[in-house]
Amino acid sequence: MEPYGQARGLLRRRLRKEGFAVSFSEEKVKEIIERGTPASLYEKKRVLVLTPDATRSCPLPMMVRIVREAIGKRAAKLDFMVAVGTHPPLSEGKILELYGITPQDRKEKFERSKFFCHRWDLPETFLQIGHLSEEEVERISGGLLREKVSIDINRKIYDYELILILGPVFPHEVVGFSGGAKYLFPGISGGELLHFFHWLSAVMTCKEIIGKKETPVRQVIHKAMEKINLPIHCLAMVVKPDAGLYGFFAGDVKEAWSAAADVSSKIHIVVKEKPYRIVLGKAPEMYDEIWTGGKVMYKLEQVVADNGKLIIYAPHIDRVSSTWGDYIEKIGYHVRDYFLFQMENFKDVPRGVLAHSTHVCGSGIYQNGIEKPRIQVVLATSIPNEKCEQINLGYMNPAEIRIADYMGREDEGILYVDHAGEILYRLE
Repeated sequence: MEPYGQARGLLRRRLRKEGFAVSFSEEKVKEIIERGTPASLYEKKRVLVLTPDATRSCPLPMMVRIVREAIGKRAAKLDFMVAVGTHPPLSEGKILELYGITPQDRKEKFERSKFFCHRWDLPETFLQIGHLSEEEVERISGGLLREKVSIDINRKIYDYELILILGPVFPHEVVGFSGGAKYLFPGISGGELLHFFHWLSAVMTCKEIIGKKETPVRQVIHKAMEKINLPIHCLAMVVKPDAGLYGFFAGDVKEAWSAAADVSSKIHIVVKEKPYRIVLGKAPEMYDEIWTGGKVMYKLEQVVADNGKLIIYAPHIDRVSSTWGDYIEKIGYHVRDYFLFQMENFKDVPRGVLAHSTHVCGSGIYQNGIEKPRIQVVLATSIPNEKCEQINLGYMNPAEIRIADYMGREDEGILYVDHAGEILYRLE
């Protein structure tokens, strides 16, 4: 693995001295790719690059351009696939926009490349490549679950001789830290494994998973990756909300991801000395529904005081989920035990949806048929009050909120967080 060479020590010194004011030149990025990616992996071979969609901050246009320059000119083929998981599929036009590829670039620089989006919604997309056994699941989950789980992957990967993962690493509510093999599972995987490990994370609770490097869910996706009989290489980024590149690793999937997660743990986690009775998190435009905007809750839940209020401020969000909205509007948002004590009533709901529900609602108790979340989650979005009541969340009119009223009041127990959803806040 090639991290960022001598820049590694420089990065760490600057992290301490300048408050994370670190960036990488395009020349340095290209050098790291070339040094960390042996030519034997890609020369005269067909290469498929897996990337995030627009819900992840990173300098993706720059990275796509550099990958083409560093690898594409010597590869037999260089194609790209957006690993959307179960996010809405993108057209080729939207993919090119995401990658910053102009019509002229498409004709002159990427004329031999094809651009795909993972079609999780089409059964013919998938190829079954194995299973997790009941014994493996029981061992990895610490006895929480015991079941046989099918491992299905986008069959298109077998048209290639190298899979290249290109994506950022952040604290993550389901896996611990995103990136790495997560671009395979759930990035381009089938639903059974996806729903299984999302539910495993929910049973364990977000607090026990998020921002932790070694988790049972990470073990699951690494175990699943072993079933893919193809070379897989990783280009792992660490970025800040301005999408500037602050760390970059090229190498073996596990090693590159692990090194990036170490840096992410230093720059993507903020520690507070005390909890706050009111926390307002402003969601960035890249979260266009509660399915992704719920990350504001995941990253801020731990610094909200008991019986406090967490406000997801996102006037631009007008829907719960284009993919799973019907399910969520039917069941609403609830604490984990609300589902665990009556799973039979929700057997027809995908467990990934149940996991999302509990993650957004947060921790709490369910006793004698009465549910009591630890905190109140309030939507200040374009979703109307009636819909918020239907899904069991609070409502505030975003037009009546003055952001300035929440700023600079930490001593009063009020915290404002801009661009919420990627930086994890924890208590000391």
